[in-house]
Amino acid sequence: MALLTPDGDAFERLTRPYRPELLAYCYRMLGSVHDAEDLVQETYLRAWRSYGTFEGRSSLRTWLYRIATNVCLTALENRKRRPLPSGLGGPADDPDGPVAPPLEAAWLQPLPDRAARAGADDPAAIVAARASLRLALVAALQHLPPRQRAVLILRDVLALRAAEVAGLLDISVPAVKSILQRARARLGEAAPSEDDAAEASGARQRELLERYAAAFENADVAALMGLLTEDAVLEMPPTPTWFAGREDVGRFLRSRVLTGPGVFRLVATAANGQPAFAMYRRGADGVHRAYGVMVLAVSGAGVARVVAFREPGLFELFALPPVVRESAG
Repeated sequence: MALLTPDGDAFERLTRPYRPELLAYCYRMLGSVHDAEDLVQETYLRAWRSYGTFEGRSSLRTWLYRIATNVCLTALENRKRRPLPSGLGGPADDPDGPVAPPLEAAWLQPLPDRAARAGADDPAAIVAARASLRLALVAALQHLPPRQRAVLILRDVLALRAAEVAGLLDISVPAVKSILQRARARLGEAAPSEDDAAEASGARQRELLERYAAAFENADVAALMGLLTEDAVLEMPPTPTWFAGREDVGRFLRSRVLTGPGVFRLVATAANGQPAFAMYRRGADGVHRAYGVMVLAVSGAGVARVVAFREPGLFELFALPPVVRESAG
């Protein structure tokens, strides 16, 4: 028997626990925090309007994912994938040469950890959720056709049964298995190798991050290079130019970015289950203003990948101030 639509407060209590994971799901599908927030809002609006037809044949969570999946697939019908620079071409071979101008494209965005923090108490579930949001994986997911993307996330990330996914997409179980097989194969081709590296332990990671921040703020490129892995990668959307290899990354930073101590101030944050820094750049008036958000992939061997999103508008998403002042004393 169909349920009556609850009042606003009751509906909010019933569905609120699922909002962070639905946001993470829509983000994995779209690669954009702003789009994901809009689609979660649309999901909840549709759920509210049609709650009276929900007959409880599936869980409320599965029913919400059915609505969210349909919303995401519709949104993706006329949209191109959101890439990182490394998804558009090979690395630059001359760190001292000209850098391509910013490209007016819909770039992949970082997801603040605070925005999709789930309420799970199981440490293993928390670790798995963080791993499934890693920037490299989300970038690789964008290479999949929308339906393959949805099936892979629903099965391999959210661990829904094949029959549940079939019901969500109105297809057969064999079709789900076939789509999943193709999605896994294609993802294996698109996913970068650094995502397989063992993540640094808590103490080791804190040490690396502290040294990295100090070296960056002091424009100590030699110290910074000592923290990078040999095959480290640097990407800087919206600039399509990117660099691979510690030597090329170091040369570029020395000549174009870290031109003197004190130019940048870094404030620790977190995105995509990874360590990150808010970058503040000093202006002519000596004030450090919002410049970008830098997301790091850190393995036991060092910093393997740096993606510096030069988009000050991200600071509002991360609940970060637009300006940092020198501390007294």
